[in-house]
Amino acid sequence: MGFYFNPSNIRFAISLHSKIYVDKSGIIAYTNEVLYTEQRFVCISRPRRFGKTMTAYMLSAYYNLDSDSSDMFDNLKIASDSSYKKHLNKYNVVFLNIQQFLSESSSIENMIGNIKDLVTEDILNEYPEINVDNSKASFIFVLQTLFKISNAPIVFIIDEWDCIFREYRDDTEEQKKYLDFLRNVLKDREYVALAYMTGILPIKKNRTQSALNMFSEFSMTDPDQLAEYVGFTQNEVMSLCKKYKMDYEEMAEWYDGYSFPDMKTVYNPKSVVEALLRRRFNNYWTRTEAYEDLKFYIRSDFDDLKDAIIQLLAGERKRIDIRRFNNDMTSLESCNNILTLLIHLGYLGYDFETKEVFIPNKEISNEFVSAISSVGWDEIASSLEASEDLLKATWNMDAKAVAEGIEKAHNETSIIKYNDENALSCVISIAYYSARNYYTLERETPAGKGFADLFFRPRKNHLDKPAMVIELKWDKSAKGAIEQIENKKYTDILKDYRKNALLIGINYDKSSKHHECRIKKYK
Repeated sequence: MGFYFNPSNIRFAISLHSKIYVDKSGIIAYTNEVLYTEQRFVCISRPRRFGKTMTAYMLSAYYNLDSDSSDMFDNLKIASDSSYKKHLNKYNVVFLNIQQFLSESSSIENMIGNIKDLVTEDILNEYPEINVDNSKASFIFVLQTLFKISNAPIVFIIDEWDCIFREYRDDTEEQKKYLDFLRNVLKDREYVALAYMTGILPIKKNRTQSALNMFSEFSMTDPDQLAEYVGFTQNEVMSLCKKYKMDYEEMAEWYDGYSFPDMKTVYNPKSVVEALLRRRFNNYWTRTEAYEDLKFYIRSDFDDLKDAIIQLLAGERKRIDIRRFNNDMTSLESCNNILTLLIHLGYLGYDFETKEVFIPNKEISNEFVSAISSVGWDEIASSLEASEDLLKATWNMDAKAVAEGIEKAHNETSIIKYNDENALSCVISIAYYSARNYYTLERETPAGKGFADLFFRPRKNHLDKPAMVIELKWDKSAKGAIEQIENKKYTDILKDYRKNALLIGINYDKSSKHHECRIKKYK
């Protein structure tokens, strides 16, 4: 048993012994299926804090032939799969954390040398009969001889494989050295039973990384059949909330929102665990270095990026073309590419059917607000800060103050083309940003004989706050907006809030360029 060759199972044991452990061992059924096939090269890309490394440790513990891991896996989901016993502890494992090697090396060449030397040392400690005292004693020779002597193929697990492309963003020569090393070790080698790589970004779409074209990729834009292993599922979170007596609705508001074609509800696992252990819903994302990336990229003034971010904060969606993204952090010449990068960093969700991006949950929305405050978007930050006062004015039925607050929000988000009710709706959503602390905001909600423009539905922990139906008008009248709510029976959605609900009409007058507001208690 070595550090890098057939390493100890202790890291997976730590996960199993943790207070909260969610069984994701089902992914092993897939890796067993592709063992020793043309599909044995698997690249998983996910944001930080989405459990990539924990899965890598699990795979190492399962395949490692130097261990008897049955006590770890017999009670997990994979134990019910027909392939379970066949592959349990049957393979040599080489486990490489590239970030760790890189941080301890002075260059890529030095890092590659360290990998070769340390893995070789581990192998020779276990198989001293391998003869390295000749000219053929290259790293490849050691691996080939290991395969021949042990009669066991090798499972390669490479964690943080793409950190080179973050640390050496513009140095294609250093990148090439690293990629040549991976290709030489893995491609067309009979000793490779499985190569499982994890990182943040998918493999780059250009000639530089074509050396790794044998990999099947599973990313935040296309997780395919591995979608349920990206994060926590709805059933998993509901079960945890029940066990720890935490409000599921509040948990969903904070950490849900990622979705894939076969998995419509996906939670950020690390944040869910933190909330359960600390017994408090809060922002746990800011403690990752990805936050610095967010600030860096939204500071870029590409195309209509600022406009797009404001619209996303308002709860809107934006259509993008993910195919134009080069899977790196340097070729970011457009708003489209930055928004695609933010999907891979976990800051945006992606709708596969509509090809639209959106901010997935309250935690991430708060991250955008924090970033905006620190990159010089002072007007937007001011509008967001004033939203609590606007909300209180609404509760107090101070229509004049509400109109003035919306006017201020409009002036501070004036980059948005203000020419219809959709633009007005965007401004209203920004103006009422703090309402998300108390409400679930629903747009175009089916109600009565039509659709209510905005419905502020109080969440379970805030039923003391009034439910609010808002109707928007463009160059008409606020009074007419209230009448439409009543005449078209939008009030039907208030049946559970009859004792505490407000009807709100807002109009923008194109001639005077002012907003008008009317507020009425629902009876």
